[in-house]
Amino acid sequence: MIYIFDDNAGVDNLSIKGELHKYLIKVRRHSLGDVLSFRNKEHITKLHTYKISALEPRVVTLEHISSHVLEVKPTKDLHVAWCIIDSKSVEKVLPSLCEIGVSRISFIGCDRSQKNFKIDFKRYERIVEASMQQSGRTSFMSFDTYKNIAAFIQEFPDTKVFDFTDNVLSGDSSFKRVLIGCEGGFSKDEKEMLKTQEVFRLNSPLVLRSESAVMAVASKILL
Repeated sequence: MIYIFDDNAGVDNLSIKGELHKYLIKVRRHSLGDVLSFRNKEHITKLHTYKISALEPRVVTLEHISSHVLEVKPTKDLHVAWCIIDSKSVEKVLPSLCEIGVSRISFIGCDRSQKNFKIDFKRYERIVEASMQQSGRTSFMSFDTYKNIAAFIQEFPDTKVFDFTDNVLSGDSSFKRVLIGCEGGFSKDEKEMLKTQEVFRLNSPLVLRSESAVMAVASKILL
């Protein structure tokens, strides 16, 4: 863990209790004198360094050492427009998408998206925050929804589309926005609507699951 989120990070003396106390002492095996880094979500660019000054069975007390601005953010931006799939599948790759550097995910109701999938943004945010603490990232990933592809394309006409085509994505390609379909791909009507967009595929004969496609495309563009 590179740093730890705490709402009180920045105060002279920091007290840690509960699950975080158990994690730091029993799992990470920190002891008296160890130095830890903290960030406050409200002022995330500032890194606060603390030293464990007192260690009790239920409380860890840390003494403030220093604070300084240290931003760690992706060098590129990528906005993923993702046709809605099972949230469990999204949750599996969300930490990796955060570490890779995806800046925003817009979930879109597509023709072949199952209607019973509910998006829990609060849960997604918790997953991303855990990933940020592990990777050191200091820029939050944002989430939103769009009713359909047409509404998204109208707002973002520069969107590239990942689909079956002869156009293979080159190694030096760079763009800021990509649309990924759900399981089963785009419907006939959606394909017709997307004819005016730039469509590409990866250099592979294999059919990718939706979450695999998001990971592969994001890695190709951002890393």
